[in-house]
Amino acid sequence: MAKTYKIAAIGGDGTGPEVLREGIKVLTAVAPKFGVTLDFTHFDFGGERYLRTGEALPDSAAAEMKKFDAIYLGAIGHPDVKPGILEKGILLRLRFELDQYINLRPVKLYPGVECPLKGKGPNEIDYVVVRENSGDLYTGTGGVTMKGTPHEVAVQSAVYSRFQVDRCLKFAFDYTRKRNKKKTLALCGKTNVLTYLYDLWERAFHEMGAQHYPEITREYYHVDATCMWMIKNPEWFDVIVTGNMFGDIITDLGAITQGGMGIAAGGNINPEGVSMFECIGGSAPKYTGKNVINPLAQIASGQMMMEILGETAMANKIEQAIMWVVAGKLKSLSAGKMGFSTTDVGDLVAAKAAE
Repeated sequence: MAKTYKIAAIGGDGTGPEVLREGIKVLTAVAPKFGVTLDFTHFDFGGERYLRTGEALPDSAAAEMKKFDAIYLGAIGHPDVKPGILEKGILLRLRFELDQYINLRPVKLYPGVECPLKGKGPNEIDYVVVRENSGDLYTGTGGVTMKGTPHEVAVQSAVYSRFQVDRCLKFAFDYTRKRNKKKTLALCGKTNVLTYLYDLWERAFHEMGAQHYPEITREYYHVDATCMWMIKNPEWFDVIVTGNMFGDIITDLGAITQGGMGIAAGGNINPEGVSMFECIGGSAPKYTGKNVINPLAQIASGQMMMEILGETAMANKIEQAIMWVVAGKLKSLSAGKMGFSTTDVGDLVAAKAAE
């Protein structure tokens, strides 16, 4: 029996609608092979809507999104809108209101993709970062006094509850078990300085691992050491779990080692609800409408979406098509240097995936 998924599609800003179009093209091409029907509904959330209405996101948006099986997002960020307004008003608001408490970022180097790390290849760069996505500095806890004066004080606090930490760790342990590779979960923190925050993380980490996941090897790295080892010895890692702020930083470092933002995909996951999938490279407004942006990160986020929805075979087929394209077709992953247009790359992946 055919399975139908209702997907909310948000093109967003800049090149977001262009790459989203190619992601939908690939998903639509391969879905029939696996008895899957995809029903896309498009929403105009983004900078143009904000400039027109003064509203980043309608108050009804979160409730509307809960009617869907997943959200497929292009990119948010408009040059005529002050930084932070759309990011907080759309991305963070959806993450918080839909309780997408996991940010999942695979760091996987495909054969044929140039890596900036000397002597490192696909065998060395294949791990996943599980970033807690609901707490830390991103909650907006804090404020400003005496603004604009020489005595201005700004406070922004990192806040975590045991509940938030435990549910993130459970997802990370379960993911490590399911991934079934090195069976190693590393906690990235800063226990020597953030002695309250990451003491909570570390205690919860070892308690949960010892009690429920004895087969999973537990490791701990300070965040600065994590950054060093991601460059020097990325092969050490299997799954890394960390808080929101550190996760934001190390996942972009990881993306560069796998070939850059043009191939990096991410998912904002609510395991019990609606998840949102996006490319990581941003809206790249200077390339808007030129048909030169690399859509592979968006296509890869669609692949992740199908995997999280349970369509593993379909997801694997899309990943194989991406690997085929980067191994023998593209001259580069950079915008304007691929040797193909945005549309062409989407066509190549779609045709290969549909075989």
